Amino acid sequence: MNSKIFVFVAVIGLAAALGVILLSGSSFVSPTSEKNVTQETSQKVPQKVQPISVELDNVSIIEVTKRDARIEITFKLSNPNPSSVIVQVMDYQLFETGYSNDKQISGGQIGSRPEGMVEFGSDYYTLLGNNSILLTDKIVLKNTGNTPELWSTLENNTAKWRVSGDVFFNQSSMTSGQENEVHFDFVK
Repeated sequence: MNSKIFVFVAVIGLAAALGVILLSGSSFVSPTSEKNVTQETSQKVPQKVQPISVELDNVSIIEVTKRDARIEITFKLSNPNPSSVIVQVMDYQLFETGYSNDKQISGGQIGSRPEGMVEFGSDYYTLLGNNSILLTDKIVLKNTGNTPELWSTLENNTAKWRVSGDVFFNQSSMTSGQENEVHFDFVK
């Protein structure tokens, strides 16, 4: 007989077997483990993610010159959840309350939000369950000469700070769960 016939029959047999597997889905469960599977499935109730806590750890003036001032700001984020969460981004605004409680002198963003399906090199932070991390940012203020009272406060290191903003986080996978937001407002 012709060997092409044997190859054709084998390919048809493999395609039929693959079709049966694909059409039957993933319902292959042995009778002994069926009870355990249903118990595990019924016990897996999606946990509600508790909000992370945000603290203003420190705002310090590193250096003040005639041209600019360098400030470092540090936040402490704590995760009360038993599972890890991903802190995507923290947006904040910095105010010096002696100068103005409403006029922002600086602000920033720590981390980044994913855009599109996949973002390579994203800048986000994994916060393990029942743990905390410190996020630090450095700010450079340029002296325009238009705010001598603010500059004097910075030079004398007598600034009184107000920091407000939002932290965006979700469960331990970018695709699982919804995005959560925590607003904060601190005076130091």
